Amino acid sequence: MTANGWLQIAVFSFLVLLCTKPLGIYIEAVVQGRRTLLSPALRWLELLIYRLTGVRESEETRWTTYAGALLAFSAVSALLLYGIQRLQGALPFNPMHLGAKAIRPDLAFNTAISFTTNTNWQSYTPETTVSYLVQMAGLTVHNFLSAAAGLSIAIALVRGFARHSSKTIGNFWVDLTRSTLYILLPLAVVLALALCSQGVIQNLHPYTAVKTLEGVTQTIAQGPVASQEAIKMLGTNGGGFFNANSAHPFENPTPFTNLLEMLAIFIIPAALTYTFGKMVRDTRQGWALFAAMAVFWFAGTASAYHFEQKGTPVLEKAGVQVHATAKQPGGNMEGKETRFGIANSALFATVTTDASCGAVNAMLDSFTPLGGLVPLFNIELGEVVFGGVGAGLYGMLMFAILAVFIAGLMVGRTPEYLGKKIEQKEVKMAMLALLILASSILIFSALSSVAPFPKNGFWNSVGPATANLANPGAHGFSEILYAYTSATGNNGSAFAGLSANTPWYNMTTGFAMLIGRFFMLLPLLAIAGSLARKKQIPASAGTLPTHGPLFVALLVGVIIIVGALTFLPALSLGPIVEHLIS
Repeated sequence: MTANGWLQIAVFSFLVLLCTKPLGIYIEAVVQGRRTLLSPALRWLELLIYRLTGVRESEETRWTTYAGALLAFSAVSALLLYGIQRLQGALPFNPMHLGAKAIRPDLAFNTAISFTTNTNWQSYTPETTVSYLVQMAGLTVHNFLSAAAGLSIAIALVRGFARHSSKTIGNFWVDLTRSTLYILLPLAVVLALALCSQGVIQNLHPYTAVKTLEGVTQTIAQGPVASQEAIKMLGTNGGGFFNANSAHPFENPTPFTNLLEMLAIFIIPAALTYTFGKMVRDTRQGWALFAAMAVFWFAGTASAYHFEQKGTPVLEKAGVQVHATAKQPGGNMEGKETRFGIANSALFATVTTDASCGAVNAMLDSFTPLGGLVPLFNIELGEVVFGGVGAGLYGMLMFAILAVFIAGLMVGRTPEYLGKKIEQKEVKMAMLALLILASSILIFSALSSVAPFPKNGFWNSVGPATANLANPGAHGFSEILYAYTSATGNNGSAFAGLSANTPWYNMTTGFAMLIGRFFMLLPLLAIAGSLARKKQIPASAGTLPTHGPLFVALLVGVIIIVGALTFLPALSLGPIVEHLIS
């Protein structure tokens, strides 16, 4: 590891910290319905949306109605996206004349679920599969809406902690509108313009055919990239315009755009911790959650950077220079862009899997075994390390409930958090969400590893589970485990050695995405409704302070123990054993 690499990581950390408080204050004002700097420009549009859709701004709902609105909205969104994909050949903005044959029903189903659930897993090559209209009206629009839905759920859960003796937790349609209009849209416009200034393309031109120096014809794909790239990062979506994602020079051309894109991934999830503190009227509570997230983030970044810079014994035996010098980076540069290097590749991989963003600027399949274990384990922790827009905060609050419950068991008291008694129902719902996530990952991974399943895209062709793997053995198992971890965790990144564009993987990862999104959100909304109805009780001598280092350490410990006990056996069969035999 080099001083230059650590300096880049330190600069990124400082910028995230710098943005957390001011953006957190702004988000709190938006979700509370107070006037903001953008109100004069956007308030009329907000009111117009309510009038056209029949939404009553002042009307709040119980958690069951809130959940019903979320499910209905998501179902309609998924159906519309499916239809746009299947009909793309008859729709405009399709200069390359891509039709329904390019995107089969199983692939359209997978993609519709993927972008509705904020997973943005892509089993296809975007530039040769979907039209500009699908990219813009389908994928980019869903990048906004799925992120806004996640943010809305987080705010609803925070209201559960902040309110007392209340039957309501807000209005889903109002939260969705404000999140999109005042938070995601303005930030996306600014970021898109900044990316365009650095060379990220934005046009509707047909692809360009050029002659290379060798005299071979090459087709250069292009299109409305900057607009999708901005919300892809800000919404922690991750779906790329190109197959190479943020390793592609049209999506991420310079080290400066690389920094902007990493900041875009983290700034909203980090700011939401301060928003949480403001809404519960104790900003120390928000900083405690931020501190716990920062501990995991730094540990993951340092580990990934260390193992990628160190390389592997195989590389050293092959005569590869693994020690950094003034003229070359050393370490494991396979699958990495030279304009980013090892430090920024490891940092990007950690950031994108700490958040539920599947964007990558290096090929994770080419990481060292333990370097690749870091992004995999980040997702398996529930992506609570800042996490996705909204998803990180509500995931961390779920673990906070478990932490105070365990602390209460230790001292023989009814656990409390923010003046609310944590009772049987809240703990059961939190455990249900955890068990659902783990079950989806492990069961689907097991089935795909040992059971014969359709391969090569045909339902009537079966073979061994390794048929779709470029790398059988321990690394092949890691690819399968990562696929279902990424799908269930709504991340969307992948170990690309797995050929996932088959009916089996498209259908099963699609179901895993649905499970990871909605089967987790419903228990958390139930917790929000339960907490909102409770009276606030004053702190006593036996109340565990939840804003200091002791609680941060307890919270970190609970997350590590839950993650390790759940996934260590599976990790031992994949990246750990691969490291031992490498």
